Amino acid sequence: MRRLTPVLVLLRAAGLAALLLLFWNPTTAREIPGGDRPLVLLDASLSMTGAPWRAALDTAQAIARAGHGLIWRFGDRVAAFDTAPPGDGASRLGPALDAAAARGGPLVVVTDGALSDTADLPADLRARARVIVLPRSASFDAFVASVSGPRRLMAGDTLVLRVTLGTAGKRERGAGKGTAVLAVSSGGRRLASQQVSLPDSGTITTGITLPPSRLPPPGWSALEVRLSHVPGDAEPRDDARWLVVEVSAQPAAVVLGSPPDWESRFLARVLGDVARVPLKLYVETEPGRWRDGATLSPVSAVEVARATAGARLVALVGGPARFAAFRMSGGVLSFVAEGGGGGGGGSREGDWYADPPSPSPLTGALAGIIWDSLPPLAAVADLPPDSTAVPVIAARLARRGAPRPVVVLSESPGGRRATVAAAGLWRWAFRGGASEQAYRSLVAALADFLLGERGARGGARVVPVTYETPNGLPLRWRWNGRGAAEDVAITLTDGRGERSDTLRFDAGGQTELRLPPGVYRYALRGSGGQGVVVVEEYSDEWRPATPALRAQPGVSVARLQSTGLRDRWWLFVVAIAAFAAEWAWRRRHGLP
Repeated sequence: MRRLTPVLVLLRAAGLAALLLLFWNPTTAREIPGGDRPLVLLDASLSMTGAPWRAALDTAQAIARAGHGLIWRFGDRVAAFDTAPPGDGASRLGPALDAAAARGGPLVVVTDGALSDTADLPADLRARARVIVLPRSASFDAFVASVSGPRRLMAGDTLVLRVTLGTAGKRERGAGKGTAVLAVSSGGRRLASQQVSLPDSGTITTGITLPPSRLPPPGWSALEVRLSHVPGDAEPRDDARWLVVEVSAQPAAVVLGSPPDWESRFLARVLGDVARVPLKLYVETEPGRWRDGATLSPVSAVEVARATAGARLVALVGGPARFAAFRMSGGVLSFVAEGGGGGGGGSREGDWYADPPSPSPLTGALAGIIWDSLPPLAAVADLPPDSTAVPVIAARLARRGAPRPVVVLSESPGGRRATVAAAGLWRWAFRGGASEQAYRSLVAALADFLLGERGARGGARVVPVTYETPNGLPLRWRWNGRGAAEDVAITLTDGRGERSDTLRFDAGGQTELRLPPGVYRYALRGSGGQGVVVVEEYSDEWRPATPALRAQPGVSVARLQSTGLRDRWWLFVVAIAAFAAEWAWRRRHGLP
């Protein structure tokens, strides 16, 4: 009887071991180079204009041509490559690095180093890229950094503008003292000017006042604030900023505060913003003595009564008896509660938390508010029984007990009225974030209801979010009508001619429109909206800046490649050879 030999055992073991490894299929990983096709990120912001752009374009094309790679432009946005001059008003590298993160090839950044988001760049992506920083000429520059002031004015108001001025770079010797002339003009007509002192470096804020006699005519106007007569200023394109204002003969909304408190201040600021109408705030600092809420200048009771009688919307903050002498022909918003520092009155103080709204004409406008996250109200007043009133919002003391109405609506032949029986509603706006948006939504909904068919939006379904925007950045617009956003045709006219476009809104009711620098009067077809928007010549990119990104060689990126044993052909050969050799051995020795 023939027996198994060690050779047969060895062949059988080798074959079974190979089969076992093939069934198990363990994998191994190794690093491989990331590829040899480079991706070049080319800075296409306005700071690259001129000689830096020509040098950057040549550099990027040479690198891409040598490695058969691609070129992307970045700035305010990431775009495909073309040779058009740079036009973006910001230098943000982060989005371009994020978009390029999935590529394994070499990454090259060509820029002047003046980036606005360097601190936010991921460390690994920033270290990976090879950075080429092109030199930028250094020169002295005086600029107007910002202009702020009230958007809506009434004829007879005094306009006070807050202007931030600055200098950058080294002033040449013999350039003279750091003084300049700051002038305000509209439509080529100078309205005011004054001499200002410039800082040696950095920025300062100053004010310039326009008396009522120097205000532009009623309607929308664009005010240019320009810095001039600066010796040695090498960059004139950042010497002016713009502010769009609306001047009206009478205020469309009036807020009366007696006594003045936080409620009236927050209400006036937000109501003028969301209702988009000229608004005046008057406060009664002493019995019978009224003052302008913005300037605190004395105002006669007759002037307050005249403004109140002609306003489309009047907001009363304080006890109703204080306003009994005023005649009101429009919608009335009354804050009747006192407390939380505003006096005792008939209000019950404590932490009152608002409940979600009950069915009412404002329910749709208040959808989406997270009511559990809102700060508590300071006090709630008792409202007289009224079977015609519609409660909108109720509140509970310490979230317990029976709810008490804090916002109610009513309508009569005399007009519409909304009553807020809660003190401390301003806390929502003071906290900021989602609470501030809830406050704005409530005020906008109340104003919309009180103005009726005329609407708090003034009939415009589309409104600009930005009235002024720097060069190279888009004007932003918001859908302000009821229902889903629709495409709206817009006509824009400047000194060079007329331009037509279409505003197409995203799911959030927002859209952007990019225009060359200029002052544009716009008209929205079919929506009744019109006004003025400005694309400034100014850009932060024009100002000299120290490179925030330094040149670096970058690091080569390798990728891990996993390989299973089934992917290795030789293991199949081992298994087949082992079993074939065993079979041949058995046949030779006559084994079954």
